[in-house]
Amino acid sequence: MTEQLTHFIDGARVPGTSGNFQDVFNPATGESHAQVPLASAAEVKAAIASAKAAFPAWAATAPAKRAAVMFKFRELLYAHQDEIAQLVSQEHGKTLDDAKGELGRGIEVVEFACGIPQLLKGEFSEAVATNVDTHSIRQSLGVVAGITPFNFPTMVPMWMFPVALACGNTFVLKPSERDPSSTIRLVELLHEAGLPKGVMNLVNGGKEAVDEILSNPDVKAVSFVGSTAVGEYIYTEGCKHGKRVQALCGAKNHMVVLPDADMDKAVDALMGAAYGSAGERCMAISVAVAVGEGTADTLIEKLTPKIQALKVAPYTDPEAEMGPVVTKESKEKIEGYIQSGVDQGAKLVVDGRGLKLQGYENGYFLGGTLFDNVTTDMDIYKDEIFGPVLGVVRADEYETALQMVNDHEYGNGTAIFTRDGDAARDFTTRVQAGMVGVNVPIPVPVAYHSFGGWKRSLFGDHDIHGMEGVRFYTKLKAVTTRWPSGMKEGALFHFKAGKDH
Repeated sequence: MTEQLTHFIDGARVPGTSGNFQDVFNPATGESHAQVPLASAAEVKAAIASAKAAFPAWAATAPAKRAAVMFKFRELLYAHQDEIAQLVSQEHGKTLDDAKGELGRGIEVVEFACGIPQLLKGEFSEAVATNVDTHSIRQSLGVVAGITPFNFPTMVPMWMFPVALACGNTFVLKPSERDPSSTIRLVELLHEAGLPKGVMNLVNGGKEAVDEILSNPDVKAVSFVGSTAVGEYIYTEGCKHGKRVQALCGAKNHMVVLPDADMDKAVDALMGAAYGSAGERCMAISVAVAVGEGTADTLIEKLTPKIQALKVAPYTDPEAEMGPVVTKESKEKIEGYIQSGVDQGAKLVVDGRGLKLQGYENGYFLGGTLFDNVTTDMDIYKDEIFGPVLGVVRADEYETALQMVNDHEYGNGTAIFTRDGDAARDFTTRVQAGMVGVNVPIPVPVAYHSFGGWKRSLFGDHDIHGMEGVRFYTKLKAVTTRWPSGMKEGALFHFKAGKDH
């Protein structure tokens, strides 16, 4: 029997009432295993109302007590990590190791949020004028919301709600309708950790749910991770309705390989960065810029057999290195990009199309794909493919490679592989991207730093998690005080001596 998933409102699982449902598929088999309700505007309003009602008491809760909930939540996440990873892999398709890895990165943000009493400390200046002091405090916003993508159904929500909740806000989460089960489980565990009802709510849905979040006056801020087209819409509509918005969007991440790089390490890095999680990551490396013909030839020579030997299998296979992509539509879109690369003149070195696994013929499997001689006018260079496709671009010199990265419309992440410290320093200084790796292929910062891109990879003024997350989910208030006593020295002495009693 097909499982019926639910929303989570006011401390409990709540069945959908809109009458609209969407199938949730296992990408390895192509079969629907559950149905998720798509919330109406009225259901989203109910979740927001629950969060609004819970806000005053939660905001007044001491930060140390809010942190205590996060400490307990962290314990529960570790205790249930195998269960959660299974839910992720069943609906997303990624390997169990990948699923556990994403959960681990989410737990890092929970651990960061456990330090909220320290993170909310303000500043104090004594005697800014005669008998006048000034101090600053950070206070919560109210009801805030998160809209999260399919590719990291546990990590990305945990980039948002642990920091938001620890800062004293209440939260409404709309996860991807493609793989919501693991996200729903996170919210259940939060309540097992002692979170009061109404502080965290979850509604599944599509555009109707998103538009209610964006227009509802009780929502003060919106966090989003997803495609650039949707992110720009969310940023524009949210700002139009007076909300804070951070929208982390598309990417086309380049890895520049200089002739002096350790080629074996560069190739190993590309294998993980391009094909891990089937390339369905906003920090995936999808373009390798090889400086010099010899560098490019070596990369192609070393990459080709590794890609051909890549073990593509369902997550239930313990030897799987890459699983299927998330939906049939995604598979067809990626295959279309591969064909466009061929049609536009790139050299197809390894073709991942046509892969069929015995017993999983209806699954959404693709093999790793490698292109050589990619040029900057091709669609496979310009667009975010979001699949296991790597293109090698040949650059005649370092400056040409740097200019390619800077000229692209996206500026999420980038990397350089080299032994030359001067080249690495120049690259990190001049490159137009928000996150940079030096001999690190996917430079995702740890949780106490912040994640965010430049150019059309980010709309809004704040990156996510770390101190930028604390700033996004709080308002700064400056307080200036004066306590004029009017007392003379003798009167003050008598007051201290108790002679006025």
